[in-house]
Amino acid sequence: MDVALPVLPRRLGAPQPGWYETTDVVVVGSGIAGLTAALHLREAGLHVTVVTKVNIDDGSTRWAQGGIAAVLDPLDTPAAHAADTLVAGVGLCDPAAVDVLVEEGPLRVRELMRLGAEFDRNPDGSLMLTREGGHRANRIVHAGGDATGAEVQRALHAAVGRDPWIRLVEHALVLDLLRAPDGRACGITLHVLGEGSEDGVGAILSRAVVLATGGMGQIFSATTNPSVSTGDGVALALRAGAVVTDVEFVQFHPTSFVGGEIHETQRPLISEALRGEGAHLVDGDGRRFMLGQHELAELAPATWSPRPSTA
Repeated sequence: MDVALPVLPRRLGAPQPGWYETTDVVVVGSGIAGLTAALHLREAGLHVTVVTKVNIDDGSTRWAQGGIAAVLDPLDTPAAHAADTLVAGVGLCDPAAVDVLVEEGPLRVRELMRLGAEFDRNPDGSLMLTREGGHRANRIVHAGGDATGAEVQRALHAAVGRDPWIRLVEHALVLDLLRAPDGRACGITLHVLGEGSEDGVGAILSRAVVLATGGMGQIFSATTNPSVSTGDGVALALRAGAVVTDVEFVQFHPTSFVGGEIHETQRPLISEALRGEGAHLVDGDGRRFMLGQHELAELAPATWSPRPSTA
């Protein structure tokens, strides 16, 4: 039986823009992807406007606690990192994307350090590497123990703030992508709320648009994603006629605190760092769970003890 699917509107029913400005590139989103893109665009000599829905650091990046996986140990190899990633991906990985991840990961971490990110180090000054689920080597670089995302966001925010040719528009909801007659993106319309620079609906015209708006965890009743992860960017792309892929993959932190009649839109998560150290969870009834590679498995009662360090 044929099922008629609803037709998405090409634009939202918003007022016409009351103000306009121009730039080379508009970046929508101010997490690690958006701010890194903005900084690289500036290196290419382009003027950039970053638009974000709330404040610059209210996205998912600062909630990434445990660390970043990259081959930074001389005894580790990108091939070993790729092998671990493909095993953990159980046949769902894009091999080309895995190659980019393992080959460029160390370069991107060093780039963050050049921008001012301060990762945890051993007494001799070397990076303090740990291990997390799915990895057979110590290749997780972290900051402040389990405050890695917050440190990365801080460093990127500071770097963007030092560049006068990156304009930041906060408290702005992007409404639609503007398209040229040939169909390519040529800007956005946006509604800047009262705390922003302009009031009401405006437009930013540009040579290109980068969508770095993050995920859509908030479409579910319980999630570890922050309240701003509502899938705006995906909807924006679909309305403009873009092709999207892999939207069935929505990231949730594997372990979070739940119980009783909890109705918070964001559940407090349990850091990935605990999983890497082989920690166990004990619930209110004394049942013990191991933070495993793929799922939580109930174990017999026992005393918690960390996995011996192999660093």
